[in-house]
Amino acid sequence: MRFLARLFRRRRRPVEPIREQEAYARLHGERTGEIVSVAAHERKPIPRRTGDMTGELLRRALEAKIDARTAAR
Repeated sequence: MRFLARLFRRRRRPVEPIREQEAYARLHGERTGEIVSVAAHERKPIPRRTGDMTGELLRRALEAKIDARTAAR
């Protein structure tokens, strides 16, 4: 069994330390001369429908939904 373990064991080469520039290039990629500009985008406000919806209308709509659920059972 030891013979097979030695036969199929992988030999690892010692890891050599890398320079800071190589590590940065591996992590972030190569630097290019491209200039990137970012434009600010202003979001449009969401229109709210509150003028015709009062608390009383909302309560009645909720009660109608609850009644419809109980009638469906």
